[in-house]
Amino acid sequence: METGRVNPNQRLQDQGMTGLGHVYYNLTEPTLVQKALERKEGDLGQGGTLLVNTGKHTGRSPKDKFVVRTPAVEDTIWWENNKPMAPDAFDRLYADMLEHMKGKDYFVQDLYGGADPQYRLDVRVINEMAWHNLFIRHMLRRPARAELDDYAPEFTIINCPSFSADPEKHGCRSETVIALNFDRKLILIGGTEYAGENKKSVFTLLNYILPGDGVMAMHCSANHAEGNPVDTAIFFGLSGTGKTTLSADPDRVLIGDDEHGWSPRGTFNFEGGCYAKTISLSPEAEPEIYGTTSMFGTVIENMVYDDETLELDFEDDSLTANMRCAYPLHYISHASDTALGGHPKNIIMLTCDAFGVLPPIARLSPAQAEYHFLSGFTSKVAGTEKGVTEPEPTFSTCFGAPFMPRRPEVYGALLREKIHKHGATCWLVNTGWTGGAYGEGSRMPIRATRALLTAALDGSLADSQFRKDPNFGFEVPVSVPGVASILLDPRRTWDNHEAYDVQARKLVGMFAENFAQYEAYIHEDVKAVAIG
Repeated sequence: METGRVNPNQRLQDQGMTGLGHVYYNLTEPTLVQKALERKEGDLGQGGTLLVNTGKHTGRSPKDKFVVRTPAVEDTIWWENNKPMAPDAFDRLYADMLEHMKGKDYFVQDLYGGADPQYRLDVRVINEMAWHNLFIRHMLRRPARAELDDYAPEFTIINCPSFSADPEKHGCRSETVIALNFDRKLILIGGTEYAGENKKSVFTLLNYILPGDGVMAMHCSANHAEGNPVDTAIFFGLSGTGKTTLSADPDRVLIGDDEHGWSPRGTFNFEGGCYAKTISLSPEAEPEIYGTTSMFGTVIENMVYDDETLELDFEDDSLTANMRCAYPLHYISHASDTALGGHPKNIIMLTCDAFGVLPPIARLSPAQAEYHFLSGFTSKVAGTEKGVTEPEPTFSTCFGAPFMPRRPEVYGALLREKIHKHGATCWLVNTGWTGGAYGEGSRMPIRATRALLTAALDGSLADSQFRKDPNFGFEVPVSVPGVASILLDPRRTWDNHEAYDVQARKLVGMFAENFAQYEAYIHEDVKAVAIG
């Protein structure tokens, strides 16, 4: 039995999926919320939100992600970063998953990955769970209803949490599996209820496909000046660096909070929604994001709430610190209607330096920008994970290594080319510690970070006097209105200057050790600015 609007020539049976139960095509938000509640997948929260729990998987499972190794992709996949799966193992996995699906109900969304029609990817997502289907409907771009009549998917994702993979039979690591087959244009997800696997699978696809069209795929947020899309800024950054918070500037238009492309035409959001972390979310600091947690259809994931009042607890991380909410982009009042922007005028690379070494902002040359982009530095801090007793560096190349199918230098070269062609100014912004390392110093004041970003984006910071940083070689402003000058020189913020020097040498060494892996692939000017 079937319900919903779909191209009559592109039903699941036309794709070889037979013997299923009820198939629901392209249901809208109210119906998906209703179905999730009927199926007891979650609870109705305040304002009509959907409260869900993802079970044992409260985050992505990168060690269970595989790319099928075929001749067509053999020479273009970064195999050191992407686990291979044999084609015959994938075929067995697919056959067993199809057999497992028989008799069960499924929910289908036909969606677009990408706001620019010239570069978007038509992706069909098939979910066992109604709330997963609601989640991905928020996260990707939704076609107009009339467009569904002729919709033909280029790639298909099947997400079946109740399916358990067999490592020996299916060539994987555990019962959980995420397998990408570029030849068959198919992604299989099993053994996990964590919804983020849906969206990051699409991001991985776009990260592989778009560079071949001269499009830079980026793990970044983006905004532009009010009434002026040409004045676009992008914000690279790993989790915890402030990517979502700092791009949600009430004086600028939000293009998107996580995944974008930089094409020959400009910047465009891959997504149609946001997936924001909610731990310690503040109505004062982040009123727009906070407001979405009581809006109809927002998916509230892994948050503790009062059984009687359904009031959310933003501080209780007993389920996970990675608690999140997913909502459509138009829930943010200053979000772009088109999700399109111009060529970036400013490129912000965010880092959370728990070593207390980096300045709050620095201007990068194009070569330095490529260096820091390939480095992708941030840091874990003591107490965030068992066994971490001092700041621990994290280098995630391109600020998103788990989602990069191609070698990092492919993305680095694209960034380099586009910076040179369009003249973007690049900034490194540290939202981490000052006055000492984590445990001794304090977090960089958010007010100072916002003031520095405002000055960078409105162009006034470019007129400042700069000094050359002795450790990293980039340019640091000497004074900025509204910002204490001592913050701009991190060594001065430490009581013990010699201790700062020791910490700085330690961090420089970590950068140098990490970057050695790229030196055989990069231009001489980037080698010349490599530190250490």
